[in-house]
Amino acid sequence: MVKGTKQLVLILEDDEDLASGICLSLEEPGLCFKCCSTISEAKKALNENEFSLVILDINLPDGSGLEFCKEIRQARHIPIAMLTAKDMELDIVRGFEYGADDYITKPFSLMVLRARIRALLRRNIPSQETEYKDSIYHFCFDTMNFYKNGKSIELSKTEQRILYFLVFNAGQILTREFLLGHVWPDGTEFVEDNALSVGIRRLRDKLEDIPSKPFYIKTIYGKGYIWKKI
Repeated sequence: MVKGTKQLVLILEDDEDLASGICLSLEEPGLCFKCCSTISEAKKALNENEFSLVILDINLPDGSGLEFCKEIRQARHIPIAMLTAKDMELDIVRGFEYGADDYITKPFSLMVLRARIRALLRRNIPSQETEYKDSIYHFCFDTMNFYKNGKSIELSKTEQRILYFLVFNAGQILTREFLLGHVWPDGTEFVEDNALSVGIRRLRDKLEDIPSKPFYIKTIYGKGYIWKKI
């Protein structure tokens, strides 16, 4: 999630173009990246930072990514994703034996990459908030009960997901790309272009006093949406 301290991802990949491509494909609010091309650089980075996830290649110029995975696992409880060449089944098996949590074969689908990385990052979140309350609203996402001034409001699953990310990141701009990728995590290619706009409009109709002049769910033109803190 975006809320709170940003999650830091270590990418150990000696192909600089590939490492940059991974960073670009995963770029979103709440994530930042540290790229290393050698194991020695990665060891230094691990000693100096607290990472939420490690993505590492198996073949590296100064050693074995598999052995480094084993070394990380013995010392830290960080989710680890291995990058491996397609059809290298032995590498995949050994990666799991050495402590990897998942593997991604090259060349990889960006949709699959994002989905798997998000799943691994969620493992590293201690707990997720389920209740939001202020002087007007009371949202209970675990029981799916939503209230405005004590009056119950019915929200669709999509509206609930959009609202969840907005309220638990109050005061932060969430881009359309971020919301599309998280509200529909299985892939945005099957989502109509205006699905997010429709969801936002329906939320405003149900939550705002004057939907055409929203106070809480604001559009930041050219950037995204934000839930106004009060």
